[in-house]
Amino acid sequence: MAAEEHGPTAGEYIIHHLTHFQNHKPASVVDFTVFNLDSIFWSVLLGIVTCGLLWAAARKATSGVPGRFQAAVEILVDMVDSQAKGIVHNEKSRRLVAPLALTVFVWIIVLNTMDLLPVDFIPWIWGYVYGASGHETEHAFMRVVPTADLSITMGLSVSVLLICLVYNVKIKGLGGWAHELVTAPFGTSKNPIFALLLGVVNLAMQLVEFVAKTVSHGMRLFGNMYAGELLFLLIALLGGAFTLSVGGFVLAGLQIFAGTVWAIFHILIIVLQAFVFMMLTLVYVGQAHDSH
Repeated sequence: MAAEEHGPTAGEYIIHHLTHFQNHKPASVVDFTVFNLDSIFWSVLLGIVTCGLLWAAARKATSGVPGRFQAAVEILVDMVDSQAKGIVHNEKSRRLVAPLALTVFVWIIVLNTMDLLPVDFIPWIWGYVYGASGHETEHAFMRVVPTADLSITMGLSVSVLLICLVYNVKIKGLGGWAHELVTAPFGTSKNPIFALLLGVVNLAMQLVEFVAKTVSHGMRLFGNMYAGELLFLLIALLGGAFTLSVGGFVLAGLQIFAGTVWAIFHILIIVLQAFVFMMLTLVYVGQAHDSH
């Protein structure tokens, strides 16, 4: 007798939705040759959409009474510009930093908003396309929330780190920054031996600070969005247990209620996490301008 077909278990369902579409399977826990193609695709696509929206707002800007879209963008620009002025005091640097912060803020909001789509909608479409091209549908993996991918959020935080290093050298000079690395935060000494010891300790502290800021910057965004995505999957499982019974209808009603409440609350998380990432970007770039 042929084995009866059955749907995936709850664990298989979650694992499938949390698996990336990759160029190949990782050979180890850390494999830098693996690329999460789904995260890259959605990040680039939504990045183009973000730049397109901001470009459209700038192109249609008028000195008269602004429309709703222009007014919303102007509010965002004023908000980011005021935050940049309060943190980055170098006017020349703000010409790059303020637009960068605005782009990061809007881009991350758009990336986070993908979490509000029904969890099975795009994966179902991708599964149909993947299967129609002759592949096995059980291997049709597709994750649509790039900020729930650690490689994306860490890529963003490392990019911020590189910008900070560039401004450290640009503002303080290579020699000035090198001197700061070995003299802050504990200072130095006239005694050569103590000066050497303090230099090693200061350098170690500076390296720890750079690493800690970068890791926490990316992990904070990833952790919140990954938890949100996982909770949406758990809520979706309530609908998967639907049957033509009183209990089945109770589960369906609970799924609709829980999904609605969490989606409304998640809107706050989406905006808040984008704002926190933007503010930390400004703070770290501002710290690169300060001398110790």
